[in-house]
Amino acid sequence: MELRHLRYFRAVAEELHFGRAAQRLHIAQPPLSQQIRQLEDELGVALLVRSTRRVELTAAGEDYLRQAVAILDSVDAAARRAQRIADGRQGNLAIGCVGSATYSLLPRFVRALRDELPDVDVSVRGEMLAPEQIAALESGDIDLALLRMPVETRGLHVESIRKDRLIVALPADHPLTATPEDQPVAIAQLRGEDFISHVGGGRSVLSGVLAAAAERAGFVPLIRHEVEETSTLVTLVAAGLGVAIVPEPTSALGVAGVVYRPLAAPIDHVDLAAAYAAARRTPLIDRAVAVLRPLS
Repeated sequence: MELRHLRYFRAVAEELHFGRAAQRLHIAQPPLSQQIRQLEDELGVALLVRSTRRVELTAAGEDYLRQAVAILDSVDAAARRAQRIADGRQGNLAIGCVGSATYSLLPRFVRALRDELPDVDVSVRGEMLAPEQIAALESGDIDLALLRMPVETRGLHVESIRKDRLIVALPADHPLTATPEDQPVAIAQLRGEDFISHVGGGRSVLSGVLAAAAERAGFVPLIRHEVEETSTLVTLVAAGLGVAIVPEPTSALGVAGVVYRPLAAPIDHVDLAAAYAAARRTPLIDRAVAVLRPLS
């Protein structure tokens, strides 16, 4: 038995007429009649009652029609799903995201994905530092990462999405909050301050940015607290435990007790990139990145 036997039987059973069924299937009537006979012989069951005037289903034929329709519909649905997955319009997409992008870009990205690719099941892991995202890409735990550059891991495709301005997060009672909102703060003005930073040791791009900026200004930053999550970092600033250098989208958190000022050049921005494992590139990833680009 082959699927064509089920399709032939379905056409005859729904039309209850061999001539009309043959036209519907675009085949001649005699071969159609022969195929139905072969099906009945294989089953050992009469599915149809034939007369010179009409064709009727037997009780077994009525039940077999219901099962055949379910099977054929399932096969057709599986084919459509496979085609949509191959075209990148259906499937599962796991996204990892650095903390600061979680509060601004990520919500818009996920909404756009739902609009553009409604049959894609999107899952999100936010507040991930770059090394964690890279490991997750390599293991296949996530498909696409939004992370800070530079990324030097081999086997990853990395595309810069946008540049985020760096800003200084200050406790509301800090003296520098008296400066105009648009007046940049030089890193040298933060000499002697207690800093709150993302964890160092190469795990955070921003901790490296802070160290490089301070070194250029001739001092070593005094790191009082190291955290993994940007939301925790800003909360500690609000508590008056120190100052921090963060990307501008962090201000979208809206934590009370924190005031932001732009950071002066030469180190005044960081790049946000989309990355995926080159060996696991799929049409769905390509479509997702295409959705992402205009949002940045």
